[in-house]
Order: sequence, then structure tokens, then C-alpha cells
Amino acid sequence: MTTRITVDPITRIEGHLRIDVEVDDGKVTKAWSSGQMWRGIEKILVGRDPREAWLYTQRFCGVCTTVHAITSVRAVENALQMEVPVNAQLVRNIIQTAHAIQDHIVHFYHLSAVDWVDVVSALDADPKATAKLAESLSDWHLNGPHEMKAVQDRLKAFVNTGQLGPFASGFWGHPAMKLPPEVNLLAVAHYLQALDIQNHANKIVAILGGKSPHIQNVAVGGISNSISHDAPSVLNIERLMLIKGFIDKLEHFVKSTYMTDVPAIGAFYLDWTGYGGGVTNYLSVPDCPQDTKGTKFDTLGGFIENGDLSTFKEIKNFNDPYFRDGVAESSKHAWYEGDEALHPYKGETNPQYTDFQDDGQYSWVKAPTFYGKRAEVGPLANVITNVAAGEPRYTQYLNDSIGVIKSVGGISDVPLTALNSTIGRHAARAIRCGVMLDVLNDQWTKLVENVASGDTDTFNAPVFPKGEIEGFGFHEAPRGTLSHWVVIEDAKIKNYQAVVPSTWNAGPRDADDQPGPYESSLMDNPIADPENPLEVLRTVHSFDPCIACAIHMVDTEKKEIVKVKAL
Repeated sequence: MTTRITVDPITRIEGHLRIDVEVDDGKVTKAWSSGQMWRGIEKILVGRDPREAWLYTQRFCGVCTTVHAITSVRAVENALQMEVPVNAQLVRNIIQTAHAIQDHIVHFYHLSAVDWVDVVSALDADPKATAKLAESLSDWHLNGPHEMKAVQDRLKAFVNTGQLGPFASGFWGHPAMKLPPEVNLLAVAHYLQALDIQNHANKIVAILGGKSPHIQNVAVGGISNSISHDAPSVLNIERLMLIKGFIDKLEHFVKSTYMTDVPAIGAFYLDWTGYGGGVTNYLSVPDCPQDTKGTKFDTLGGFIENGDLSTFKEIKNFNDPYFRDGVAESSKHAWYEGDEALHPYKGETNPQYTDFQDDGQYSWVKAPTFYGKRAEVGPLANVITNVAAGEPRYTQYLNDSIGVIKSVGGISDVPLTALNSTIGRHAARAIRCGVMLDVLNDQWTKLVENVASGDTDTFNAPVFPKGEIEGFGFHEAPRGTLSHWVVIEDAKIKNYQAVVPSTWNAGPRDADDQPGPYESSLMDNPIADPENPLEVLRTVHSFDPCIACAIHMVDTEKKEIVKVKAL
């Protein structure tokens, strides 16, 4: 018998997402991914000064803020074919890598770990045995028996109040939960510790960006930070050393805890390497530019078809026509006018709401393709493409992760194809987090050395020509490939489109009725209890959905929600 399950809203994400699945004989046989809000910022930007676009676009979301600010100025700089001072590139790189680290830590511990960790089971754990296990995996200084006992006592007191707070409405005792009590206690301890640790990354962003979220320091042509060796009110050596202290604290936790917790927990869920594969075309972009023109990068990017690493084709620079010409978006199954797949320069954002139609329009998210193919973006794509490119840091951390899985799981082999899965996405995110820390350290060192050499330039003033120009900017954001596309006419925005990571992954069927990554990944997922579809959440959460920047909001009854005066 076929059963229809609707999960609306999907929680522990940013934005409003609805997932529908049909289940037959305990497995998903069909799926729909529906974004439940309308994004209208593209309409707001038309007619505005291109230098202001970044201020608006980072309001797509309260989580992915820095990524839109940086990508927006890159798009305008690309249209103008501007060079950006090295100091500005390095400061932007530090901001974006710190943001990525914070995002990855929060995603695993605070948004998705409770899909795998039975918090209530931790009450039955032996704190000494938990500490022994933890200390066998890493040298994290808060893994001792005293700490584990203190966490368990806090958890007991919490449960005895009858109000579980962030742990309420969990799937405690669900048949899909497999961790022993000691592993559950270890995960709860690190959940609590991660709340403090992730804030160090936010402090880095705030010091350089002026605030977090919604940084204030980027500009078309560079950054607004002034640099001096000793002036107290600008970016000086004292502030740079403060940032280095936060980097060191992040590094200890990520490499001693996060990067061992994920494969250790994954070793108990090896069956989940067989679920959630979905679309196996992978797209990522190079990032952390090292020169003024965006031709040299600290991390690589490219496209892989059908999971075959030998098909890797590199995306080389900020002007690469291979990326520029390959992106299109379809609205055939989205609540917009028009069925034709359009390049972002020609993109339209004209709403046409029809209610939810299984075979028609059912989402506010469009369906992007790369040369006509659906593609998954995100840490999994980033890791696979960089491994294919021979990037040594990714390969090293992948091998380290596999080593932990082998040790904890008592198995002899973990193939690379295991990454193409629900649990593999978590492993890839932890691997990428380790790389981001290496990149963050590297960018900090280069900034200090460049300033020490006497270079304090941070900004080149843009000059807009008469007539029409086009530009695109991209960034490998925490959730994957992000691109902004702008058409400028006589120094005013004529058209603006943002093709964001969750548009790539959460999009509905495209112009050829090909399902998107969310929908494909849910196929054949097991469902043990249709009343408690934990398995649906596990796979969807593995993408780290952030729907707010894929879509925004409209009231079909035309009631006034809020009035904003644009200056």
C-alpha cells in the first residue's frame, strides 16, 4: 500500500521547506521538495546603484549573510573587470572561511546531530567509559570523566524539569537510532561545548566585518577597512593577533573533536552509506583568490559527471566561460511565469502561484542545471571535486576520516563511493571544515606578511561606463556553489539574479522533469515508522537546507505584512 507523508515545515533549518514522499513497502518511491516562500529581492534591486546591491542581497538570509555580500561585489567587479587589492582579497577570505567554519560546526552539532544521537539514552551511559572512548579518539581537553559526569548530571536535571528545550520533540527510542549510551553522552557533551566554540568564528567575522550577521566592510573594489601597523582605530597588529587567538581555539576543537566525532558516529551507521546518493553530478567553484584578478585560488573547483572522478573539468578563474555559459534555471515546476530554462542574465522573477500541484507547479524554488544536467552542490561536491583535482589537504583529511571509521567500525575498507550518501555528506562537511581552518590560517599569515611588507591598500574605486555590461560572481559558500548575476545599464541595475546553493539542491523537477538533488536523494530511503519519518529528516538535513536565500515571501491574499521605506 502506498502512503503519502508530508513534513511541513522541515525544522532545524533556515527558511520554510516542505517535503512530500510516497512510501511503498517501507521505502520512498517518489518525492517532492517545495520551498514555501517567495524571494523578491531581485525585484527590489532593479534600478538601484550596483554598489549598493551587496547591502540588500545579504538580507536574503540571517545565516548566509557574508556569502551574499562578497558574491554580490564580485559580480559587479566582474562586470567592470576590476582588480581588487590583495589585502582586500585576504580580508574577505578570512571572513568567509571563519563564517564557513562556524556554519559547519553549528550544522552538525546543533541542527542535525539529534537525527542520529538519542539524547535521552545518554542518561544510561557510564561517564568513565565515555571518557575512555573519547580519549582514545582525540586529545580534546574536555573529554575527561569529570566533564562527562558533569554533562550527564546537567542533562538529568534538565530532563527532570519536564522541559527538554532544544531536545524536545526528538525521536528518542526510534528504531533507527543505533548509538550506544556512551557515544550518545559524548555527543551531548560536544554539543554543549560547540555552543561556545562556534562563537570564536563569529568574533573573527565581527572584528573584520564590523558586525555579524550582516557585515558592513565590503565594497565594490575592495573593503572599507583601513590598515595600519599601530593606529588604534583601524585594522592593526593587535586586532590581527586577537583574531589568531580565535583561530587557534577553533582549530583545536575542529581537528580534535568535530573531525573525529563525525566518522566515529558514522561508523555506527554504515548502512546509511547506501542511502541518500541521489544526483551524482557535482559542481563546486574555486575560492579564496590570491591575486588581484581572481586567477589564482587557495581551493579548487570544477564539475564531475555521474560520480566519475575522471570526468573532472576545472573551473579556473572569475571569468571562466565554462561556468558562465553553463548555468540556467527552469520555472516549469516553480510558481513563476514561463517554462523555458533561462540563463541568469535573462532570468525572470515573476510570481505565478497555483497551489501545490504534484505534476505541475509546487515550489517557490527554481530548478538550476549545469549544461542541462542537475547537479548537487555543497561540501560533498567540494570534497569530491578537490580530491579529483589532487588537492592534498582534502585527500589527507578524507584518509584520516576513513581511518577513524575503520577503527571504530572494525572494518577493512571504505570505498570513496560511500561519500555519495546521507552520512557521506556529514563526513564531507567535517573534511571541508578542516581544510577551511588550514585556509584560514594561511590567509591570516599572508595578510600579516603583506601588511608587514608595507602594502596597506584596500580599495580601488569603481568607474561605471555608459551602456550595458554584464557580470557574474561566484563563491563556494558553506552550502555550496553560490553565484550572483547582474546586468548593468548606465550605472543602474537592469537585472539581478542569485543562483544559490539551496536552489541547486532543493529545486523541483526541471524543464525536462528531472528531479533535483533533495528529491533524488530520498528515493529508496527506508521509513521504519510513517508517523515518525526520521529517515526523511536525516537525508534532507544532510544538505544543511537554507531556504530563505532560495526564496522569500508573498501573501496571496494581498494583506499588508510590513511596510519598509527604501532610502
